[in-house]
Amino acid sequence: MKKYKLSRLFLIILPVIIVFSVNTFAKKDSLLVSTKWLSKNLDKVAILHIGRNDEKYKKGHIPNAIFVKYREIANARDGISNELPKVEELQKVFESIGIGNSKQIVIYGDSKGLAAARVFFTLDYLGHGNRVSLLDGGLEKWKAENREVSTQMVARKSAPFTPKVKFRKVANLISVQDVSWEAKNINNAKVALVDARPNTYFTGEKKSKSNKRGGHIPGSKNVYWKNHFVDKDMPVMLSKKDLQKIYEKQGITKNKTIVVYCQSGGQASHGYFTLRYLGYDVVMYDGSFSEWSNNPNTKVSTPFLAK
Repeated sequence: MKKYKLSRLFLIILPVIIVFSVNTFAKKDSLLVSTKWLSKNLDKVAILHIGRNDEKYKKGHIPNAIFVKYREIANARDGISNELPKVEELQKVFESIGIGNSKQIVIYGDSKGLAAARVFFTLDYLGHGNRVSLLDGGLEKWKAENREVSTQMVARKSAPFTPKVKFRKVANLISVQDVSWEAKNINNAKVALVDARPNTYFTGEKKSKSNKRGGHIPGSKNVYWKNHFVDKDMPVMLSKKDLQKIYEKQGITKNKTIVVYCQSGGQASHGYFTLRYLGYDVVMYDGSFSEWSNNPNTKVSTPFLAK
């Protein structure tokens, strides 16, 4: 690889160093908070319930939680679903929700925390990630513990929201081509690719209908996002130690810049959150394999077909 390509890579995707702000009630691991902690801080935080629709919200949500429709923060673009809307569109959404510029935010939602993780990524991209927490176990754990739920719709109250966009949190296809080459060809590479899809899609045994080709981006490692949980039916995160082991087993170490992807940026959001939670430098390839597999100038690895 030519030197200019490496320089271009890091100019495009190297995450900026973020200084963590001090919060009066947030703890060291505040990117993930427990149901017990939230129950004691319901009136101190902004709570967001993220869903494809408001059906589950109406049946019972955490008191004070504001409903946010998933499509408000993820749009289809260039034939790819789950893409980031324009910054000005996101600004309007978060202003309407009323989270302001400083209040701690706790998020939970549908699909075992996947929708919530996508909102975390979005707010991190907008420069507000350090005041956002995911609820460990989500509404599933909250209800299992027989904690109070509400069926009343919480009205939105608008408040100013100022984006401080971290453009380098998002990698484009050209930069991922460079990452792929380096991850595959250089020993002790300082970059790595993580595919958050099920292994059957990673190997090419299965293929999404919208993809021209199955398999994965060359040089990537597979860490399925649901492997982050203690139990497949309850989205409670493994300990940091156990999560770290999962990634280190794949050679995903903290001295590398990690680019995470999936089919269209949804599943990858949980990988993004988890790696961020563990203290990695992590970047989202939002176009993901949907864009990659349909581009005639890219290569794919399909180990299943090679058997």
